[in-house]
Amino acid sequence: MDAPKRLLTAFHQWLLPWRCLLCGDAGVDGVDLCAACMAELPRNTHCCERCALPLPVSAPQCGRCQRKAPPWDTAWAPFRYAWPLDRLETRFKFGRDLAAGRALVHAWQRERPPALPQLILPVPLHQRRLRERGYNQTLELVGPLAKALCVPYRRDVLLRMRYTDAQTGLTAVERRQNLRHAFTLRKDAKLPAHVVVLDDVFTTGATLGECARTLKRAGVERVDVWALARAPIPGR
Repeated sequence: MDAPKRLLTAFHQWLLPWRCLLCGDAGVDGVDLCAACMAELPRNTHCCERCALPLPVSAPQCGRCQRKAPPWDTAWAPFRYAWPLDRLETRFKFGRDLAAGRALVHAWQRERPPALPQLILPVPLHQRRLRERGYNQTLELVGPLAKALCVPYRRDVLLRMRYTDAQTGLTAVERRQNLRHAFTLRKDAKLPAHVVVLDDVFTTGATLGECARTLKRAGVERVDVWALARAPIPGR
């Protein structure tokens, strides 16, 4: 950290100290999360390499992927969607708590993906949903992460062309039907061979799957999907 940044950090800590959003202790590394709570974030250590589903022992493919291969090539989700990460994500996504978002970004930046793509595309929100929510939480995550990994990202390539019902409460089948043909690509988009689609939480994979199909139809050779956290049980 350079001298001006150290000075700014010290001034911020003196004027408005960071406090852990989970336990109230002093925050560390310039975010509102203490070292102990950061260490408690549930890491997705053992999982399916194809869909990142948490497993007792890591495997190239889980039973679900063996029965029906997903439309993407590989998946990476460094955390499990469980306590206390789920609390931070809820505050960030639905409570507009940007401090929680910064803590999640910081945690994600400390992890390293298995392979770097040539381009990252965040899952887009429909304009109507964006007006309702006020911001796209995925965009708040992708910028700092892409910068940390030195990988470019574009927010204007993958587009949401159709407004859909909220995915919460829908079954896996209903989620896929809800998102069918919901995405498109910018007409003049020039895509590299290896692209990542990024979202905040990977639940059933319906959203990421539809995005991956859109890119594959456009001729992208390899599409990986990334998410901050993976839900342990599909459909919940």
